[in-house]
Amino acid sequence: MSAHHDAAQFQSLRSATPAQMADLETLIERLTAANAVMNLVGPDTLPDVWNRHIFDSAQLLDLAPEAATWADLGAGAGFPGLVLAILLKDRADSHVWLVDSLGKRCRFLQEVVDALSLRATVVNGRAEEQRIKVDVVTARALAPMDRLLGYAQPYLQRGAQGLFLKGEKAEAELIEARKVWQFDSNLSVSRSDPRGRIVSVRSLRRVQVR
Repeated sequence: MSAHHDAAQFQSLRSATPAQMADLETLIERLTAANAVMNLVGPDTLPDVWNRHIFDSAQLLDLAPEAATWADLGAGAGFPGLVLAILLKDRADSHVWLVDSLGKRCRFLQEVVDALSLRATVVNGRAEEQRIKVDVVTARALAPMDRLLGYAQPYLQRGAQGLFLKGEKAEAELIEARKVWQFDSNLSVSRSDPRGRIVSVRSLRRVQVR
């Protein structure tokens, strides 16, 4: 399947505007160039970038359609954060925080934010140390659920919903996480890969050790 076909399919599925499609194409171009000199995504995933990265990120908007503000922890290559910022760009009350601890990844993110004039802020620092209040906190491929919930705890305590893109081990990770944390969660099947899961989390607190 060609990249052109994948792009057309995405545009149809998401009802994406020409401006959004142009921004996404620019993101892909900059990602491809940057990936040649630093490891942002697996090179073998780039031929399937529209499904593997763009659509995978965009599907989060369907799970929180009212959400205007998002924090992407370990934002890395900008999935899902940059995609969310592009698709929310026309929404005046929207903002996406892209949080990453590595300076060179932050420079890549900032270059894309500036080039596309996105409603986004790049934060070079540790996820759990930020004092950001958002509607949704998200992450993809950052850490197992028990550690990920530690990073996300301050955001969840400030009222955010957690929406985390996980792989086929999501159920097992949740079992491990419940040894450390008490929380309400829902699992939904990823629309970009039936093996993937999206974990929705609310009301997080540490398990009390007696």
